[in-house]
Amino acid sequence: MASPSLSRPLVLASVMAASFMIAIEATIVSTAMPQIVGRLGNLDLYAWVFSSFLLAQTATTVVFGKLADVYGRKSILLAGIAIFLAGSVLCGIAWSMPSLIAFRLIQGIGAGAIQPVAVTVIGDLYAAHERGRVQGYLASVWGVSSVIGPLAGGLIISHVSWAWIFWINVPVGIVAAAGFHFFLRESGASEQRGVDVAGALLFTVAIAALMLALTEAGTNRAISLASAAVCLVGGALFVWQERRARDPMVAFALWARRPIATTNAATLLSGMTIIGLTTFLPMYVQVVLGYSALVAGFTLTATVLGWPIGATLAARNFARFGLRPTLVFGGVLLPVGALAFVMLAPGGSPWQAGAGSLVLGFGMGFLSTAAIVIIQDSVGWAERGAATASNLFARNLGSTLGATVLGAALNVSLARGGAVSVEQVRHLLDRGAGAVGDGAARAALGQSLHVTFCGVLLIAIGTMLAAFLVPAIDLHQGLRDREQPHPA
Repeated sequence: MASPSLSRPLVLASVMAASFMIAIEATIVSTAMPQIVGRLGNLDLYAWVFSSFLLAQTATTVVFGKLADVYGRKSILLAGIAIFLAGSVLCGIAWSMPSLIAFRLIQGIGAGAIQPVAVTVIGDLYAAHERGRVQGYLASVWGVSSVIGPLAGGLIISHVSWAWIFWINVPVGIVAAAGFHFFLRESGASEQRGVDVAGALLFTVAIAALMLALTEAGTNRAISLASAAVCLVGGALFVWQERRARDPMVAFALWARRPIATTNAATLLSGMTIIGLTTFLPMYVQVVLGYSALVAGFTLTATVLGWPIGATLAARNFARFGLRPTLVFGGVLLPVGALAFVMLAPGGSPWQAGAGSLVLGFGMGFLSTAAIVIIQDSVGWAERGAATASNLFARNLGSTLGATVLGAALNVSLARGGAVSVEQVRHLLDRGAGAVGDGAARAALGQSLHVTFCGVLLIAIGTMLAAFLVPAIDLHQGLRDREQPHPA
């Protein structure tokens, strides 16, 4: 792929705009969800609004990465943006929680095309010695979205329809698509590779069944057991398909190498940790602590502000401290940050939640940046694309499982409490920070969210332990490998 030097900044700007749509999902939707579920009902499906997006994104990431090799980067990016915007428009007109979940699936498919191919475009356009600077620009997207997301979410919920939470993606997506259409130039023949459609479908079935089994655990045992059976069968067929596929969706031999296996395990668990925070912290701050959606959103802002700062410091100190110590340091910070949420109590301060978010985001910056470099530098050039995709896959899968497992923990805790009905909790969420009375419902929700935060802490400890298992990697050898030209 080639592009005139003057077009590179414009393509980079388009990548940043497209990435912004994905990044802002982490804060703006989380900020608005307590009010949305209060209007639409079905509190038991709360986690599915996040899980459906992540499921579709996870299942399609590797597939769209391969399609980009077959049909070119531009066509896949434009298709991904179109799908994402269609899903955004439909989310805004959702009439129930099931319809919102279905439209979030469409959004997730678009995100599955945008995220990996945008990273690939950066790799195509910029040499190895330039990518550190470019990664800083991309990290800034998350920082900016962390500020704009909660502010926009709070203002939209307060002054206009919640549909605009999703519709604001439309102008951003149109600008990004125009930039790719006019300035992204491709040359050379695309690599003809097979697409493991059967593997992608089996994976989607297995993970969706697992999500349903966990969601219904403790509330509908028959559906939970049937879903678990489908998950086991689908998982077994997926493994069989991947071992026989000529160009598998997941290369098990690559994943089995110790640096990749341990780093991806830490990445998967860190994805579960961060999604637990972004999904349930706004609900606690608004309903249990009694603050506005805007305040709840800004408690998440600290996470995404800390992330790029940690990533920048990590990248600048790799040579001084080494990759493994940097990753371990990030892993240690995660349970420290998560402990602040376990210690939250009714009547507590949102500053405590914000401080925990900042520490957790700081740790994610160190861990995620070190993880991707370890993954890339532990393989040769010819395997670097597949190894990088495996790390992105692991993070998305962790987010999918985290939203589902922790959502199931919330539902089971509420069901076992028995003191209040789901309808009472729904009414409390609908009124949000302005709610009065309903002390029993508020207390029950607070206790259930405390259980969820304890789960986040346990997963964060698991992330730290996995980080200690990652072997040392020679950074300087990896840097020399990256300077090699791409094979023809």
